[in-house]
Parts: sequence; structure tokens; C-alpha cells
Amino acid sequence: MNLIQEAYFRLFPDREFPYDAELNYNLRLSDFNSNVRLYGNKLSLNLNLQWKDIDDEIKIGLIQTLLLKILKQKKNTPNIELYHNFIKNIPILTPKTETDNVLEASFQRVNRQFFSNQIEPPNLTWGTDSRTKLASYNFHRDMISVSAAFKTASERVLDYLMYHELLHKWQKFRHKNGRSFYHTSEFREAEREYPQQKEVEEEIKRIIKRPASKKSLFGWLIN
Repeated sequence: MNLIQEAYFRLFPDREFPYDAELNYNLRLSDFNSNVRLYGNKLSLNLNLQWKDIDDEIKIGLIQTLLLKILKQKKNTPNIELYHNFIKNIPILTPKTETDNVLEASFQRVNRQFFSNQIEPPNLTWGTDSRTKLASYNFHRDMISVSAAFKTASERVLDYLMYHELLHKWQKFRHKNGRSFYHTSEFREAEREYPQQKEVEEEIKRIIKRPASKKSLFGWLIN
């Protein structure tokens, strides 16, 4: 019995397996990423190559998560819990290969002031000049990306964005009934602890209302 069938029968022990299924590993997907496709009865699961050497019980949890997603059902299993616990600890396994002097200085300030220097440095990078996605934390790559729109922003604005993303790395996420929650009540409460939060958010609004640079606009037009 292959892993997909095993994952399916653990979810639905009273059902027959109705799919022609295949499991592929490749390097096209980003670190520890995966996807699932269903065409008729053809079920295809694609996992980043890094998953190949991970324990089968964890992979079964990943496959169950993908199956529930494609079937639009909610369910929890010990394997799914095992998978989510593994995801929460991926940052420990991820090589730190990307950084930036300005972002690193911001990380050091925020880590010292709010986290007592307890957070290990993530990968740090500037993103595109986005006015909608201001910053993000990628668990799979242990990477904080900040919009290039904030390259000339004040330290308190940059540190606020860094603080928000480090909260994600610090608090991780909560999984319940087939859903992962990132902005929990505990997260929002911690977010409000940032000094002069409302004033900083007003400054952020002014920054994102400014016109993007000509280079950014040109890049946006041809994409």
C-alpha cells in the first residue's frame, strides 16, 4: 500500500480508495512546499524533494491535509497534528543564506527590545515595491520579506513591520478543525504592545499612498 492510500484509509477507514494516484518529488516547488491536483479520478500529489527523507508518519499527515483540502472536508488526525508540529519546527532546519544590513539591524533592535534576544535570526530580504503585501513571514523558508516601499522608512516603521513578522515566527500558528490560524487573539494582543502603534500605522498609510518609483511602475506594467 502506498502512502496516499494509507493516508486515505486512515481518514476514511470505511471507504474504498477511488483514485488512480501518484506521488512525485521535485525541485520545482519551494522549500517544503506541496500541492495536489484531481482530474476525474486521477489524483496527483507533488512534494518538494526535501520531503523525500522525512518520516512517513509526518508525510501521511501532509498527504491527509492535502486530501482534505481537495475534498473540501475538515478533520483532524494524529498524523495531521504530527505534520503541523513538524512545520512549526522547520525554521530550525532551514539554512540561513539571505540577509540585508538594514533589515538585520531592525531584527536586532526588535529581538532585543521585545523578545529578550530569544529569537534565532531568520533569512531577511526585501521584496518588490508592493503597497498591498507590506511584509511576510514564510515558515517553510524561515524568511521575513519586507516590501521595498519601506527601504527609506523610519526605524520605528521598519521595526513595527519586523515586530509583526517576528510575532509569527515566535507564536507560530494554531491548528483547529482543518484550519490554521495565524492572527489569533493572542497575536493581536501582542501586536498592540508595540509603542505608538496607531501613529506608526498612520505613517505606514502615508508611505503606501506615495507613487511607486518609475522603475517599479515599469516592472509592474510588463508583468
